[in-house]
Amino acid sequence: MPDSLEPGSLQIDPRETRAALDQASHAPGAIYASPEIFRREVTEYFKREWLYVGRVEELADPGDYMALRLVDEPVLLSRDRDGKLHANYNMCVHRGVEIAYGEGNLRAFSCPYHGWVYGLDGQLKSAAYMAESEGFDVAECALTPLRLDVWRGNIFINFDPDAEPLADAMAVIDEEFSFLGWEKCRLGNKLEIDLACNWKFVHENLMDFYHVGVLHAGSFGANFKFEPDHVMIKPGGGLSIFYDAGPPTPGAEPLLGKMPWLDDRPHSFACTAYKAPNMTFFGRIDCIRPMIAWPIDEGHTKVVIYHLFPEEFFDRPDFDETLKIYYDYQILVLEEDRVMIESMQQAMSSPAYRPGRMSTHEKGVHNFLNGYLDRVLDGATP
Repeated sequence: MPDSLEPGSLQIDPRETRAALDQASHAPGAIYASPEIFRREVTEYFKREWLYVGRVEELADPGDYMALRLVDEPVLLSRDRDGKLHANYNMCVHRGVEIAYGEGNLRAFSCPYHGWVYGLDGQLKSAAYMAESEGFDVAECALTPLRLDVWRGNIFINFDPDAEPLADAMAVIDEEFSFLGWEKCRLGNKLEIDLACNWKFVHENLMDFYHVGVLHAGSFGANFKFEPDHVMIKPGGGLSIFYDAGPPTPGAEPLLGKMPWLDDRPHSFACTAYKAPNMTFFGRIDCIRPMIAWPIDEGHTKVVIYHLFPEEFFDRPDFDETLKIYYDYQILVLEEDRVMIESMQQAMSSPAYRPGRMSTHEKGVHNFLNGYLDRVLDGATP
């Protein structure tokens, strides 16, 4: 195992992060600030793992679609007339133009440049003025597909055609967290926020319980109880944690009640897990909150947060008003975190920055970083 990585002229020595937790220091600043490292992690990590892209109810009806840009690749998700979900590169096979934008419902996709028409499955249906092009066959043309699969109502894609099946990738999560009833929930809130920080800081912050009693003392910190022994580390940087924390509301109360299948658990029930490379989720007595960090470049990240509630909650007359309370409280907590992680990002490119020693309360962060180093610096395969 190498002690350093030298992409071009850049040298990174992670040995102090590799040390046992009680002897370890945080990662070198270049891990967060280097464009070379960023390009490597996109190639070696994001384009070889299953990535959470949404909920099945976001594409509930035939003709529904979402056009996304993920790790700078144009992606098109759609549901065809037979109800099957598809993922394709959003890239016309003629000149590479994106054939759809935003989200909505269509009978077919029409390239805005030359009018080539594609079915909801990505198959080319017609191409104007191509009849005289020798050997051209509409039936042999289609958008380039991506792997897509669904785990308990959650849609995942994979850029790697040879990656392990999604069921295998989610096996550990499924064993520990299927009891949360993901498939019995629906999407309530969806938040998107842009942060001026590296994507890794988002996940480190979400698993860093060391800061909760300080930074979040005025929000949810008073209802939070955690011990390092609660952290169960997993291979590849993953983790799961069961602890005590109130629901994500101003009064730490389940405003819509408990999820029926968790009725025997206390209001303080809480759990968190991280699934590489970019999914962290929180389970509470009343909801599930996946938080997905999409890297834009080495210093910018888009975070998408989903609030999932039991199907039966949606029939309540006060549901929309209550959703707004959850939404606003999530923004409040995110803004508390934003100031800190954007400040950390600024330090990463400073010659004055030296990685500080870790606390034993940073067990999750330590495992996350070492899983990351194994994969990105050492080039380990899944």
